[in-house]
Amino acid sequence: MACAVETLPGDPDLSDQTEPLLRTPLHALHGELGARMVPFAGYDMPVQYPAGVLKEHLHTRTGAGLFDVSHMGQVRLRGDDPAKALEALVPGDIQGLAEGRIRYTLFTNDHGGILDDLMVTRVGPGELFLVVNAACKQADLAHLRAGLPGVAVEYLGDDAGLLALQGPAAAAVLARHVPAAAAMPFMSAITADIRGIPVRISRSGYTGEDGYEIGAAGTDAEALARLLLAEPEVAPIGLGARDSLRLEAGLCLYGHDIDTTTTPVEAALTWAVAKRRREEGGFPGAALVQRQFREGAVRKRVGILPEGRAPAREHTEIQGADGAVIGSITSGGFGPSVNGPVAMGYVAAAHAAVGTPVNLMVRGKALPAKVAALPFVPHRYYRG
Repeated sequence: MACAVETLPGDPDLSDQTEPLLRTPLHALHGELGARMVPFAGYDMPVQYPAGVLKEHLHTRTGAGLFDVSHMGQVRLRGDDPAKALEALVPGDIQGLAEGRIRYTLFTNDHGGILDDLMVTRVGPGELFLVVNAACKQADLAHLRAGLPGVAVEYLGDDAGLLALQGPAAAAVLARHVPAAAAMPFMSAITADIRGIPVRISRSGYTGEDGYEIGAAGTDAEALARLLLAEPEVAPIGLGARDSLRLEAGLCLYGHDIDTTTTPVEAALTWAVAKRRREEGGFPGAALVQRQFREGAVRKRVGILPEGRAPAREHTEIQGADGAVIGSITSGGFGPSVNGPVAMGYVAAAHAAVGTPVNLMVRGKALPAKVAALPFVPHRYYRG
């Protein structure tokens, strides 16, 4: 199973797209709003709107940002016991997931490497709903169909709608249309109706802020987006701010911070491997992952806080105090809320303690930095 890399906004290979780009149901609206469009995971997507990445980022931290995430893959699993079946492919406790609740988990390979990360919602005893990464969705569908005999795997299609409403004002905005949304705990899901539009609402997201993801039919997505954008607290937000928000939140981007060569233990995603599954195994690569739980991994994903103002981009070499190479950056850039550069990367386990001084090799110069705790900006999920 192969998964394309979701190219970060600003990367030089954004223009390397050779296949015709797909369009989300909001494509015309993005043009109307003045978005700058770029190829991303096979789609023509908005990287920013006229306000710019910095203002969009800060608006999401103080108000409510509306993101088009319709490029993500939405998949329905149906069968006698799809939760038990899915555990053959992921290390999460899916059988223990209560109806209406959501869990973050990982597809792993036989070496414990991460094929993709995904959200799983328990809709009912015989149904799960999955949201997977855009660049991985075709490979994920093949993986599910091959690995889950007897389970019906239904892809909602490339034109299904999915919006993310994120930020401290998101709850107040959505509650005007769906009062029950205000009391939803983090990682829960409901179905509802917004002015005649059937929607699936999950209290989740990938910015570190409180917020929701709202699924709708592709034919309804633009009307839903216009309705939300009419609220005074809501502004459209592009991929640029989406990336800086998730980086400050210490959240992994598939193809950069995690991939088929990184295990959940190396990626500091041990919380995504349920205690029961650590003991029982039964998922691809379980033996290696269990050994890393017992003995530790030789490398670890950490936060990196550069001194000064120069950002460290992906693949930047990380050196120890003695000049030896100890790792590399996997995500890096300017953090508008931090008001300085922030980064994540992998270092040898002996150098992973918070506060460890390191050097970043930027354009041939060693720039001082230190290992930092994640997240850079505290999560503000609604816990009830």
